Amino acid sequence: ADYLDNGNNKMAIQQADKLLKKHKDLHCAKVLKAIGLQRTGKQDEAYALAQEVAALEPTDDNSLQALTILYREMHRPELVTKLYEAAVKKVPNSEEYHSHLFMAYARVGEYKKMQQAGMALYKIVPKNPYYFWSVMSLIMQSISAQDENLSKTMFLPLAERMVEKMVKEDKIEAEAEVELYYMILERLEKYKEALDVVRGKLGEKLTSELQSRENKCMAMYKKLRRWPECNALSRRLLLKNSDDWQFYITYFDSVFQLIDESWTPPAEEEHSLEGEVHYSIEQAVKFIEERITEESKSSRPLRGPYLAKLELIRRLRYRGCNDEYKLGDPEELMFQYFKKFGDKPCCFTDLRVFVDLLPSSQYTKFVSQLLEVIPLSATAESEVALPADIKALQQHLCVVQLSRLLGIYHAMDKNQKLTTVRELMLRYRHGLEFGKSCLKTELQFSDYYCLLAVHLLLDLWLEGEDTAVWQCLTLLEEGLSHSPSNAQFKLLLIRIYCRLGAFEPVAELYASLDAKHIQHDTIGYLLTRYAEPLGHYAAASQSCNFALRFFHSNQKDTSEYIIQAYKYGAFEKIPEFIAFRNRLNSSLHFAQVRTERMLLDLLLEANISTSLEESIKSMSLSPEEDDIPWKDLRDNRDLTVLFNWDPKDRDISEEHRRLSLEEETMWLRIRSLTLRLVSGLPTLSHTIQPKNSEKTAENGVSSKIDTVRSLLQQLEAAVDSGKKFLEQKIQYPVLGPPPTRMAGFFSNGSCQCQTSLFYLVSDIYELDTSGLEDSAEIQERIGNSFKSLVERLTDLFNKCKGDLIEVRDGTLKTHPNLLENLVFFVETISIALWVSSYCDSVLRPFKSNLQKKKKKKKESSVAMPPVFTHFLDYVTELQTLTSNVIDHIKGLEIILTALKLEELSLKDTLLLQEEKKFTKTVQGKVQSSYHHSIQEIGELLKKRLDTIKKLKI
Repeated sequence: ADYLDNGNNKMAIQQADKLLKKHKDLHCAKVLKAIGLQRTGKQDEAYALAQEVAALEPTDDNSLQALTILYREMHRPELVTKLYEAAVKKVPNSEEYHSHLFMAYARVGEYKKMQQAGMALYKIVPKNPYYFWSVMSLIMQSISAQDENLSKTMFLPLAERMVEKMVKEDKIEAEAEVELYYMILERLEKYKEALDVVRGKLGEKLTSELQSRENKCMAMYKKLRRWPECNALSRRLLLKNSDDWQFYITYFDSVFQLIDESWTPPAEEEHSLEGEVHYSIEQAVKFIEERITEESKSSRPLRGPYLAKLELIRRLRYRGCNDEYKLGDPEELMFQYFKKFGDKPCCFTDLRVFVDLLPSSQYTKFVSQLLEVIPLSATAESEVALPADIKALQQHLCVVQLSRLLGIYHAMDKNQKLTTVRELMLRYRHGLEFGKSCLKTELQFSDYYCLLAVHLLLDLWLEGEDTAVWQCLTLLEEGLSHSPSNAQFKLLLIRIYCRLGAFEPVAELYASLDAKHIQHDTIGYLLTRYAEPLGHYAAASQSCNFALRFFHSNQKDTSEYIIQAYKYGAFEKIPEFIAFRNRLNSSLHFAQVRTERMLLDLLLEANISTSLEESIKSMSLSPEEDDIPWKDLRDNRDLTVLFNWDPKDRDISEEHRRLSLEEETMWLRIRSLTLRLVSGLPTLSHTIQPKNSEKTAENGVSSKIDTVRSLLQQLEAAVDSGKKFLEQKIQYPVLGPPPTRMAGFFSNGSCQCQTSLFYLVSDIYELDTSGLEDSAEIQERIGNSFKSLVERLTDLFNKCKGDLIEVRDGTLKTHPNLLENLVFFVETISIALWVSSYCDSVLRPFKSNLQKKKKKKKESSVAMPPVFTHFLDYVTELQTLTSNVIDHIKGLEIILTALKLEELSLKDTLLLQEEKKFTKTVQGKVQSSYHHSIQEIGELLKKRLDTIKKLKI
């Protein structure tokens, strides 16, 4: 066992063998040997050994534990349940084995069996947790039931009765048990009863979370629409803590609900269960003013009351009645707020929410008013007044961010923008002095100046200034050198490098972000969207692997979380874990990565290192099966991960999100159908004698061609809806979701090529079934398809021609679209070759039959059917075309290597000396990345060329 723990599996196997020589029936040794075999990749032997032991139904703890570990490593948790079912039969009173059995069921989600196992445990050892495990399993049955009616009428009422029995017998001990009762009542929509539980004696057990009782009561009052109670409770909680924002929201919601219902308090008794109620605007105004007065006496400044006043003004304006309540002018209030909290980084995010209250004519005045109160002092060296300490720096940063948010920077012309960029960078470099003692992992205080300068340059780039984008990269690289763990710098660099078509620097940047767990789903798209389209096949493989590893382990990990939740009685977390697992399983990104990964593997291996048939078999792909949950696809991408300070009209909107999801889904459908069509090719391989065509249906092969034809129709439909979608000419914000590859796929002609290749498959199949004799028409059709395919592929190649990086008036311009077209070309030519090898498999037997006839008849000339010459010409032309592309790529390599970037007279003399070295680095990175892409594409095409040479019938 020690050897296994240290990862020395070979030694472990040897030691186990020694032991087994002496005691050949030692179960545990056998299982430990099996674990060693499993870890050294001998899965089948390991499984056989394990089943040998399992068949004996062991009951010793060591063997059972070891087998559990083994089955888990084999991803076969269902075998663990069988083990413990047998053990429990033999040792019916073992608490330990029963609880292991329960957990084994939990791993595979067998809720009904869990319920029974829980009760069996409770009978052996009447401990409360076991009883409630059983109750929770009923709730899980209700959640997973497809039929909502069943869960409301059977599972939940049964769970409720089980808990009530314990309540009547006064056996409720723990907080978790009360939580569970509350959860059942809430799901049954018995809000009144749930409220009574929380407010009653049982509610006293709810102590582990702060304000757990109050929050639950509030939730029930809201469900019951009991606004007086909502109001009184939130008022009471705000008196205790006037900085708790959620209760301000409930307070305002309830006040306005009560006003709309014209509620008045009852004359004789209490206002409500929770005490005094506010039901008019006057009371609300007075209440907020009192909170502000209270705040001025408190020992530390609280933001809540001041922001609540702005929130109230906003709500009153929305209702069209603000002026008569004299709450003050929002501009003045925000100014006062800035004076009080301007040196805190949160000041900007607080005020951001309320800028709508300012009239746009006042923006510039408001900003200069704020600037006047910041202590800045002019120095001899610079004409710009600079802050003397971190507080003043934070205040100034807040104002700069507000200027961007209010659109003041957007309205500037080119020269004003460049001057502002200079000033921001000067402030950024000056601010670095305050952060000299910062650790590598801490951000510099002035980082936002640099980011804002880059945002301004991005504006210029989008307006057509080509040099601006290089300056963006230069400033970001400089920023990163001072603040190596600033994720915003890295994310922005990733986006800009990708827009320029350079993927090489991105892999390293992404790795340094150290994305953990769920981030592979939320920001993984930054990597997987660009790696392959920009020709970095190896990196694409790797980035797909990162993501897939996370998605696959999610299954296993979630079961472990659920088991921990049972052990510690955190029942309310269990449905959350299940929902989390489902959300990941139906993730859009997961489906994309799965599909692209398989296409990529075929591209790199099929018919190169392994045959297409073997590759498809090893992926267990079949054209009939579609494992993508189209109806439930969830877009888990974090599209706001990049900070920006854009006004609402320039920012990413809900509409953008909706359109992006629609576009991604369409593209995924096209890719998934392409993959399934390719996986259909080997299923058509030559198995039929053309003579007895009645038998074909029994062989099941004719249904295979039907599958292929139906997939082809679906592909046509998907392509049509994709084209319709693109007619809308949607422009996402520059930092919004990246567009898919769909537009390029259509415009460069890859789409038409790939579809006609699949139509060709259908024709060749027809030729295969009808034979060579009376198929002149099909043969001619095939011949024409070959011709038009060569033309289309040549067109596609012409769209790849041109310089990848060119120097224009002293600035670099990259053409990533040429790179993307080349990648599409490689993919399309690969599909062409897979289809050709299918043609080859059909034509070869025909040819050998003809040659046999020729020998029999001893004739010198049996006329060769035209399809043979068509195919030969086609293959020869494919070979020539591919050789031409390879030569073109060599040419590109030479040009790229010869580009002397040093000679670029960076004519922008605005660049300082230290910036020039970063510019050099950046341009070097882009050049090297393009070089790398071209090399990988060239290597792959050479391998493809070798497979063409084998296609001579």
